[in-house]
Amino acid sequence: MLRIAVPNKGSLSEPAAAMLHEAGYRQRKDRKELVLIDVDNQVEFFYLRPRDIAVYVGLGRLDIGITGRDLLLDSRADAEEIMQLGFAASTLRYATTPGTVSDVQEFNGLTVATSFAGVVGAHLAEHGVEASVVHLDGAVETAIQLGVAEVIADVVETGTTLRNAGLAIIGEPILESESVVIRRRDDTSQEARVQQFLRRLQGVLVARRYVMMDYDIRTELVEKAVALTPGLESPTVSPLHDRGWAAVRSMVPVRDAQRVMDELYDLGARAILTTGIHAARL
Repeated sequence: MLRIAVPNKGSLSEPAAAMLHEAGYRQRKDRKELVLIDVDNQVEFFYLRPRDIAVYVGLGRLDIGITGRDLLLDSRADAEEIMQLGFAASTLRYATTPGTVSDVQEFNGLTVATSFAGVVGAHLAEHGVEASVVHLDGAVETAIQLGVAEVIADVVETGTTLRNAGLAIIGEPILESESVVIRRRDDTSQEARVQQFLRRLQGVLVARRYVMMDYDIRTELVEKAVALTPGLESPTVSPLHDRGWAAVRSMVPVRDAQRVMDELYDLGARAILTTGIHAARL
């Protein structure tokens, strides 16, 4: 069986489970369940702390895993990113008390508190900065108030938590992160099953980004209509019983669907319908 690590909690957990369910895999019903075997799909899921997933995969104990790019890089595990999943986006940023330091080059001799000591240490070294790094497991934003550090490096989604703590973001992002699929570096075992798994997830991503659009259009306007709905390779165009009309079917990005429907209607298209896509293979 393909052995897959899945986040058991945090911002990665529910979106990962939802994506796997949409991809046709069984998922646990009880959050206390640590292992689930999906016999029909020949997959065994292990629900682990997101921070530990890269370690298990890097050691070869599990074939692949879903985790955050920040957690993968911070672990320094022998694992690599093989697919981006597009949820749990965040940035790792420096922050400090306003009016103190404004750039990473000013960190020499200071202490930086963070939950991502590996990533931050590498970033400081890359910029030639000699600063101490203190590892904290959580509540990093209080480190300055308690005198543990002069600067913190923390995951930022909206910045509200930092602002509420009286801190200001400084410098460029250390790292831009999101959910990713990882596997052990240079591991080609289970290749066929891994590729099948990735195709299923890719199908979910496509299904979420597109809708299927159908409409009727007069034949002399087909070329103008399909210019609005080119699809992936080419739209399907079929003659209708009423001569002079054609039916067109095409995949359209969700974000553009309403605008395209308006433009098609203005062109003369009628019976314009959109339907959701539940699964896809490209």
